[in-house]
Amino acid sequence: MTSLPPEKELTVVLADDHPVVRGGLMALLSSVKGITVVAEATNGREAVDETVKHRPDVLLVDLQMPDLNGIAATREVVQAAPEVAVLVLTMFHDDESVVSAMRAGVRGYILKGAGQEDIVRAVRGVAAGEAIFGQNVAHRVLDLLATPRTAEPFPDLTAREREVLDLVAAGLGNAVIARQLHLAPKTVSNHISAIFAKLRVVDRAAAIVRAREAGLGR
Repeated sequence: MTSLPPEKELTVVLADDHPVVRGGLMALLSSVKGITVVAEATNGREAVDETVKHRPDVLLVDLQMPDLNGIAATREVVQAAPEVAVLVLTMFHDDESVVSAMRAGVRGYILKGAGQEDIVRAVRGVAAGEAIFGQNVAHRVLDLLATPRTAEPFPDLTAREREVLDLVAAGLGNAVIARQLHLAPKTVSNHISAIFAKLRVVDRAAAIVRAREAGLGR
């Protein structure tokens, strides 16, 4: 399926919740001499577990997966197995996804629909210590670097989490926040739990103090 020459023997863990995509990647990489897929994962939690177990050269991971998304899984892998190169293969190339993935520690970011040789080249590249970005993603990164941006408080929070935190800091309850943002109350609760974890606070009062110190809630 590819004419790339064989190089150093590389091991890969595949993580994607779509069986057709995962099967296609397995067929592609298994056909390349010098690359061995040592495990497959159907969700983010399995991706972390299989990566820690097998210590592959590369974790090839989707961003949107059940149990644990690709960004959260990357953070755990970088902590538990920093020698593993994480390569994202996704359909998302919006600013938030790209920046969040880079901050989590990915070494490469390519889009689904990339050519077979591009995928193989990316796997080998990140394993060799290179930073690999697909063409569209590279343009996005260059645009982000070239565009002056005001520093946002709490960069680990997503845009939606900052929006929720701003309303929490303004003194609004979960039900009011849910109505204002057109979200389910359970979704608001999940956002607030994620905010507490990222800010390393244990309750709403502590989160409000941190948020107001950063200028939110006014």
